[in-house]
Amino acid sequence: MSKIVRDEEYEIIEDKTKLLPIKVEDEMKKSFIAYAMAVNVSRAIPDVRDGLKPVHRRILYAMNELGLTNDKPFRKCARIVGDVLGKYHPHGDSAVYDALVRLAQDFSIRRILVEGQGNFGSVDGDPPAAQRYTEARLAKIAAEMLRDIDKKTVDFYPNFDNTLEQPVVLPCRFPNLLVNGSDGIAVGMATSIPPHNLGEVINATLALLDNPDLEVDDLLEYIPAPDYPTGALILGRAAIKQAYRTGHGSAILRARCDIEEQANGKSRILVSEIPYQVNKAKLIETIADMVKTKRIEGISDLRDESDRKGMRIVIELKRDVNPQVVLNQLYKHTKLQITNPIILLALCDGVPKVMNLKEILVAYIAHQREVIVRRTRFDLEKAEEKMHIQQGLVIALENIDEVVDIIKTSRDRVDAQNNLMERFSLSEKQSNAILEMRLSRLTSLEVAKIKEELINLELMIADLKDILARPERVDEIIRVEMTEIKDKYDDPRRSELSYDLSVEIDIEDLIDKEDVVVSLTHEGYIKRQPVSEYRAQRRGGKGVSAHKTKEEDFVERIFTTNTHDLLLFFTDKGKVYSTKCYEIPEGTKNGKGRPAINMLQLDSGEKIQAILPLADATEGYLVLATTKGLIKKTSLDEYKRINRNGKIAIKLLEGDSLVNAEITSGTDELLMATNGGKCIRFNEADVRDMGRTSQGVRSVKLADDERVVDMSVIREGYDVLTVTSNGYGKLTDISEYRLQSRAGKGVKAGNFTEKTGSLVSMKMVTADMDLMVITDTGIIIRTPIASISKISRGNTQGVKVMNVHDAKVQSVALAPHIDEEEDGETPTDADGAVQGTAAFDAAETTAAPAPAGIDSADSSTDTNE
Repeated sequence: MSKIVRDEEYEIIEDKTKLLPIKVEDEMKKSFIAYAMAVNVSRAIPDVRDGLKPVHRRILYAMNELGLTNDKPFRKCARIVGDVLGKYHPHGDSAVYDALVRLAQDFSIRRILVEGQGNFGSVDGDPPAAQRYTEARLAKIAAEMLRDIDKKTVDFYPNFDNTLEQPVVLPCRFPNLLVNGSDGIAVGMATSIPPHNLGEVINATLALLDNPDLEVDDLLEYIPAPDYPTGALILGRAAIKQAYRTGHGSAILRARCDIEEQANGKSRILVSEIPYQVNKAKLIETIADMVKTKRIEGISDLRDESDRKGMRIVIELKRDVNPQVVLNQLYKHTKLQITNPIILLALCDGVPKVMNLKEILVAYIAHQREVIVRRTRFDLEKAEEKMHIQQGLVIALENIDEVVDIIKTSRDRVDAQNNLMERFSLSEKQSNAILEMRLSRLTSLEVAKIKEELINLELMIADLKDILARPERVDEIIRVEMTEIKDKYDDPRRSELSYDLSVEIDIEDLIDKEDVVVSLTHEGYIKRQPVSEYRAQRRGGKGVSAHKTKEEDFVERIFTTNTHDLLLFFTDKGKVYSTKCYEIPEGTKNGKGRPAINMLQLDSGEKIQAILPLADATEGYLVLATTKGLIKKTSLDEYKRINRNGKIAIKLLEGDSLVNAEITSGTDELLMATNGGKCIRFNEADVRDMGRTSQGVRSVKLADDERVVDMSVIREGYDVLTVTSNGYGKLTDISEYRLQSRAGKGVKAGNFTEKTGSLVSMKMVTADMDLMVITDTGIIIRTPIASISKISRGNTQGVKVMNVHDAKVQSVALAPHIDEEEDGETPTDADGAVQGTAAFDAAETTAAPAPAGIDSADSSTDTNE
């Protein structure tokens, strides 16, 4: 048995083996930290000075050692990979070859450092050919990264077997870290530095060289954003500026797409540039899959027509689709738009560090200063050595006869060298140079040449010493050399900066703009339908079903608007809520819709009384009218931002409710109507501007059983349309309603009897509109305004616009006019009223959107654009 000697820190067995008591946890931590640092420093993170990882640096250095410069023939990649593996990089050959390939791909880095011959992969994700088939050599610009490496400009360290020396960093005469960027995943950290434009980076470097006090924001004038090799659009700069300031951020890249109109009426999307590092083949496959699964609709064909001249992806669209909507869907759901992360992490003084833009350039400038100083010292040393030799040769030439005698009388070379050193006080190098001097240099021409060279050397040495003594001379050299590189290699920016496009794809961009009909039932069910769902009918027709309701429910409001309009919902409690029209679910004619309470955060028992479509209005006033005859005017600014919980729109009296809402300019005239058939016209200037929470002032003097049913803004060229509960309507010239002061009794709008029913709605209309009338049983009719007779106000009753039978007209709305198409014999009902219908296609109408209205038996709303 082995004898064990115990100590406080370790145990020694008889064979002198030490046993150290170590915790596994501590050893794992220590070993993993060492491994992590080795990966981060020696594999995955680029150096801030030359922007290269060790494998790339070793590839370029090995190729330079092989003499594979731009003016030499190509050499097999297998030979290059073999040299790198055998001399400097003891890893797998695939790792070296993949790194070599990336340096030659013009779609991976901004300025290729290796020229490849053969298949080096493609933007479609095709792999490169095997290394035995491909050839490579250094690109011309790579020479600028290796220039003066033989002048001790950088440090060297031993390779893995201590047989060769390799550079710690390359001299790199331009900021390669920013120009070509770098990606890498290390242990506990990652780097993602985008490529930039060479000229822009050099301009920023020179500006910082001239003025070290420049801040990151100042440098952004020279480097506005990355410049990707595949081009594309960069949307916005806020996140990029954040990255340049802090080292962390992102860039939103969007493919360059053009919409082309074809002769057959169809459109197509042409993609000529795609975002950085997006696989084109997979992108096309993704688009095709989304078309098959109907996540994206409207695409009829998809082709890749890319060739050597450039990229070209053709997306053919169907005839009736909006190409911009399809394109926005592609941006939203595919890699035609991506977010590229920016992490400015690099090795600085051998330590991984996240830096901002200025810190990167400062570190690079410091590296260049060191390179220039070390190169100058090397040149000075060589010049002084040469001058020392030349001085000895001058002494020999001035005493040539004596020198020849000393050499002739000496025993051997060593004796001659010693004798020359002793006689003329020469150094060993000088005496050796004299002994090696050819006789041809004794000619008078050669003697003069040696003396001239000595003078030039003296001037050169003085200049080199001046460079070392004056830092501003070093900076000037950097400036001149970088300017030369810029003039020689600069090219135009490829990635276009887009300041006007939205950074995010809003859902609104994916919704096609179209006119729709929005309907709301008494029980609060809401839906939208395209205007084209409703057929234009002759006056007196029966109509079509617009909304399937329960027996105890009925349609209370209906109006036309656009899918992109903002809708303001006013409730019986005087509050206002808002939502986009496209957020209202689209339904069928027979569908009952969705409860509005599921869309709006209504309080318990709160009921929607009016809806106002708010288009692009940015100035003006919102006028609110109540059934008790109160009217209030408030600046529209107070309604622009409405949170999900809603806001107070008007302070209501007990038993009062909202009847209508209108947008006005501040100088408009208003027309109010009551169920008793009275109308009053007054100037809105009679109503002062009030706050959102006020209750308003009196608009019309009401009888005990009277209430306000509608309010409209008077428009030039418009007539007054009145509709009764039994389906009678008439047009009257607005001039028949004289201007009065607010709070009067008004004038009689017509003769309203038991036959016509009470007044339900009053609208401002023109002949190029269609009237939409809906009953409390959910039946709707659409008829041209031009088919309704224009008669005087007086005691006239009007004409029948809809056969309501046992129902009552509930609400009225206006829509763009659609030309009728005769469809055979026009049918009539039992009373002889015309019921003929004519189908129409909303896509063919050219009429501008008409004013949208909202009204009910108790309240109505109308908006005029």
